Amino acid sequence: MDLRIKALMASNVFLYRLTRGALGSRMGGQNVLLLHTTGRKSGKAYTTPTNYFREGENYILVASNWGKENHPAWYFNLMHQKTAAIQVKNQTLKVSVRQAASEEYQRLWQWVTNLNPYYVRYQKQTKREIPVVVLTPEK
Repeated sequence: MDLRIKALMASNVFLYRLTRGALGSRMGGQNVLLLHTTGRKSGKAYTTPTNYFREGENYILVASNWGKENHPAWYFNLMHQKTAAIQVKNQTLKVSVRQAASEEYQRLWQWVTNLNPYYVRYQKQTKREIPVVVLTPEK
């Protein structure tokens, strides 16, 4: 990962945590949450700021990785662990994780690309299908 992007992400996580989401919860007109995962190989804890969308109680993530050929690391960790924690502003939630498929994927992809047209550009840059991940708060 580019050092500038790493530095931006680290500063966003710092500000988000420090202010309990008052700063860092919006970037580029998009809502941002902090995604807490465990490395599938390393076992190390990771916190990643990522854009999200809300559909009912669910949080929708798009694993675009800016149109690069590989899925982002957080995606692989999520698919391995199937549960995670997210911080949305000042609230931390445990969530179950699943990848959208078939008709749900098509519906959500259409919806998120209408809200953020950059995803269409990212999809054109890569041969992989960009995953859409659904996070559902556990009760």
